Amino acid sequence: MIRKWSTSIVRAGRSVGRSSAPVTYTLIALCCLAFLAGPASGLNPAYGTGDELLAVQRAYFRRWGVIPAELFEGSARPALTPATALFVHGSWVHLLGNMLFLYVFGAMAEERMGRVQFTLFYVGCGYLALLGYAVANAGSEQSLVGASGAISAVLGAFLYLFPRARVTSLLPFLFFLPVRFPAWVVLPFWAALQWLAAGRATDGPRVAYLAHLIGFALGFGYASVRYGRPTGPTRVKAAPAPAPEGENQP
Repeated sequence: MIRKWSTSIVRAGRSVGRSSAPVTYTLIALCCLAFLAGPASGLNPAYGTGDELLAVQRAYFRRWGVIPAELFEGSARPALTPATALFVHGSWVHLLGNMLFLYVFGAMAEERMGRVQFTLFYVGCGYLALLGYAVANAGSEQSLVGASGAISAVLGAFLYLFPRARVTSLLPFLFFLPVRFPAWVVLPFWAALQWLAAGRATDGPRVAYLAHLIGFALGFGYASVRYGRPTGPTRVKAAPAPAPEGENQP
């Protein structure tokens, strides 16, 4: 059994290494493994159940997530949390939504940027997006976790690099029928929804829409400065209309 598992892991590693977007797939794998190993998945009975599990989850999010009120105290550990929070997710929906967006848009962005540059871009923009949210909510004691700031940066860069790419979207108000629109229609529409939601979220929202907006702006700005003219039309795999999530955990 152990030999079979080790063989499967080696084959998966070789497959990722030969793919055109190994960093994207590695990030997805790391986020999934961190979620499955942590208490948020609810799969490990060692974390307990009921109130005991909730207490463990809160402690887990406070340890690895961003707590704005503690971020600027001057100690080293809180300063690292905008990086660790990128690999922590609060629920199955949170994880799967974010990973779907990263899978759909990350591969093409990575191919255009290159592996090393894409890695630095993803982590750097994700860190700054969470940091920006913390600055705007400096008194908050809630834990902020999730890769949505970094993934929003990928969306922003994708919009600049591939504005005419055809994106298949599943829109709720059209009964989730698949429709195809160019990226310059879909992604600004998504950003506008984040802007409207952020304007209404005045009572401590569970979704950090501001981090989405900061990440999106950073990604688009970076791509516009770093790269030349956008590429021609292409096709992108299906992605749902709802945005990647960034949850504030209690």
